[in-house]
Amino acid sequence: MDEETDGIPRNRPAARDLDATDRRILGVLVDDATISYADLGDRVGLSPPAAHERVKRLRRSGAIRTTAAIIDPKAVRKPLLAFVHIDTKGWGKTPELMAISEHPEVEEIHSVAGDTCMLIKVRTEDTRALEGLLSRLYETPGVTSTRSYVVLSTYLERPVQPGITTEWPTPRHMAKPLY
Repeated sequence: MDEETDGIPRNRPAARDLDATDRRILGVLVDDATISYADLGDRVGLSPPAAHERVKRLRRSGAIRTTAAIIDPKAVRKPLLAFVHIDTKGWGKTPELMAISEHPEVEEIHSVAGDTCMLIKVRTEDTRALEGLLSRLYETPGVTSTRSYVVLSTYLERPVQPGITTEWPTPRHMAKPLY
């Protein structure tokens, strides 16, 4: 994850646009990051050494930030998924509010546009644990209110995908000109 560096330039290679092969590699790795370079090369049409070099370049460029296991929430006794909208006085991102990230139940924190300031994604053991987390939020200076949305069913949850939709359909109301 990119961290603020207060204007200090980073020693990072120049950004390079991803080509179709890079995107195919990323697509395979999103599905299975433990695949061998031989199998990866077979799947994307490269030799194993070429696949290895591409993966190393994707890591150096930051396109691949890390390799992680995706854990089943039930296996770690965190079946309750909720999204919490947080309203604050002034700007939402404060050190006090960001300290909520110390709790492993907090998976994501976002500053958002719209009718709320911050949005967090949390997984807890049960509603009592969620209530404890909300109580902790209300103790945070600047937090004025929250709205919680408990997830009943999840139909799609996935990591960032490398593909890009090249053409979106035209909305029906825009299909015919008015004049």
